[in-house]
Amino acid sequence: MGASAVAYTAEISRTNPSCFLILIDQSGSMEDPFGVSQAKSSKAEGASDAVNRLLQNLAIKCAKSEGIRDYFYVGIIGYGDKVGSVFRGELAGSTLLPISTVANAPVRVEDRTVKVTDGAGGLVDAPTKFPIWLDPVCHGGTPMCQALKLAREALAPWVEDHQQSFPPTVINITDGESTDGDPSADAASLRSLATSDGETLLFNCHLSSSRAQPVVFDDSEDDLADKYAKLLFGMSSVLPEPIRQAAEQERFAVTTDSRGFAFN
Repeated sequence: MGASAVAYTAEISRTNPSCFLILIDQSGSMEDPFGVSQAKSSKAEGASDAVNRLLQNLAIKCAKSEGIRDYFYVGIIGYGDKVGSVFRGELAGSTLLPISTVANAPVRVEDRTVKVTDGAGGLVDAPTKFPIWLDPVCHGGTPMCQALKLAREALAPWVEDHQQSFPPTVINITDGESTDGDPSADAASLRSLATSDGETLLFNCHLSSSRAQPVVFDDSEDDLADKYAKLLFGMSSVLPEPIRQAAEQERFAVTTDSRGFAFN
């Protein structure tokens, strides 16, 4: 596997950054609620909040006294009635950008409340600032093949320019069936992009209307609720050993066959 004795161990630095690319289903069915959720929010609202929170957390992790260090490049590709980068404003037209550039240019910042400890065993509401890069969108079909092709197109030159880096991580968030064909081959082509430290990691998060129980890092498709979940499971990367060990430390039940797949 090139320079590393063990794959997926490259240190992430400003000299050798890594990359997160998020693919988000923006089809009409994302307007439906989660299958196991009692909340009134839609799958699209939950997914967009999760993506905005991920970008915020990455920015916080990269923040130092002198500013945000570019340990990561990040991007978001939406797919529904159109396929492309969701960045707007001064970021419009770009697919992959340094985290500092993205962190400093949200579309807006909302005032929200979060639960924090009151110091006496309870929780109270506290105000917080929540930056928004992605709004919920629910229109059209689910052109997943086209989204995976665009992801590969965006990542290929990045991988070529960062051969000593930890490979890209792609997170695909969807509620089901691709409407432009079987995405398996495009997923395999995307995963084949590799730095000297390993192949691109593809994680799939399946948001289903089914009331089947949530699953994280499953190691078999046998107990998955439907054929779309099984297809996405098969497209997902097997967790490399260093990531599997990190998952174990976070108290996830994982095996050597566990994949980067989550259901509901």
